[in-house]
Amino acid sequence: MDSTLVTSLQGRRVLIVEDELMIRMLLEDMLGDFGCVVAAEAGTIDAALALVRDVAFDVAVLDVNVEGSVITPVAAELAARGVPFVFATGYGARGLPEGFTDRPVVQKPFEATALEHALGVALAGKA
Repeated sequence: MDSTLVTSLQGRRVLIVEDELMIRMLLEDMLGDFGCVVAAEAGTIDAALALVRDVAFDVAVLDVNVEGSVITPVAAELAARGVPFVFATGYGARGLPEGFTDRPVVQKPFEATALEHALGVALAGKA
C-alpha cells in the first residue's frame, strides 16, 4: 500500500452506500485498515440522501446500482455539496451514471490497494 495515501486517509470519515450487507462489512474492514472511520452507511438511495443531508463525512463510496436503481440522485447531491466520492461497481466504467464518468471507480470485487488509491484521488480532488 502507498503510505502517502494511508496517511491522507487517517481519520477520514466515510459514508458507505451499498445494498449488500457482506460488501458493506468488507468495506468497513478495509476502511478501518486505512485508518478511516465509517461515519454512516446506507442500503437504499433514500437512506443515503438523508445521510448526505444529516451526517458529516469527508468522502463517500457509492455502489452504482442500489436495489436496482442507479445511484445518480446521491452522486448529484454530493457533487452539488462539493463532497468527493468513489463509485464501486461490478460493471466497469461504462456502467457509471451519465455526467459522472470522471469520478474514481473501484471494480468489484474490491482490492484494497485500488480502493485506497481511488479514495486518495477523490480526496485530493484529482478526479
